[in-house]
Amino acid sequence: MVTIPVKVKERLIGGIKKFQPIVSKAQSKDINESDTVTIISDILSDVFGYDKYTEITSEFAIKKTYCDLAIKLNGTPKLLLEAKAAGLELKENHIKQAVDYGANSGIEWVVLTNSVNWKIYNINFGKPVNAELVYEFNLSSVSPKKQGDLEALYYLTREAMTKGNKTYLDEYHSQQQIINRYTISHIILSEPVLDTIRRSLRKISSDIKATNDDIQKIILEEIIKRDILDDEKAADAKKKVQKALKPTTKKTTESASELEP
Repeated sequence: MVTIPVKVKERLIGGIKKFQPIVSKAQSKDINESDTVTIISDILSDVFGYDKYTEITSEFAIKKTYCDLAIKLNGTPKLLLEAKAAGLELKENHIKQAVDYGANSGIEWVVLTNSVNWKIYNINFGKPVNAELVYEFNLSSVSPKKQGDLEALYYLTREAMTKGNKTYLDEYHSQQQIINRYTISHIILSEPVLDTIRRSLRKISSDIKATNDDIQKIILEEIIKRDILDDEKAADAKKKVQKALKPTTKKTTESASELEP
């Protein structure tokens, strides 16, 4: 849980109460993109704390093309925003142009929003360049009483973006890359965990003769969804788990063999 400064928290709560009816009305009236950008700019200033005249710009050009909005801190662009009309449903292809902007300028954070829905992406500058949806929120339904909702907004605030070389947004993303279904699935399938499960089963009944392979088969066929292990992210998670648990695996296996009858 992130500790949100009192003044920032008060601003976020006030901003939620102020803009929820505004964005909901804008969505129901299906206002055009230009008017939506005006609302988004006000939200960036009044809720997220950026200076409207020096830090929020619509004049940020990348290869002679302008993005909808950009956040510049100390003259350096930190965040790109792709805006769509309030009544338009956000889709994956809407982010392509902003990702191209970011890839061409070295900016790794992009927000796709229609003022109501906010999708925060991190750009991976590999080959090919791609964007990962890190998290999202609906401004019309966030609750000022829920810490998790306030944190989702806080990561985009000026205070959080000026934390240091590694912002709260960076830290949140790093955590999400580790604490996810892919990593946890491979930890469950690791030898140390299989050893622990086998020993626990033997405590329930000393007659149990199950091997780690038996337990792994049940986990693969009946507990973990196959698509999780087949996903591209699963391969990276597997490497991280194997690297992290390699010394432990050897030690635990030796200890487990000592417990064999």
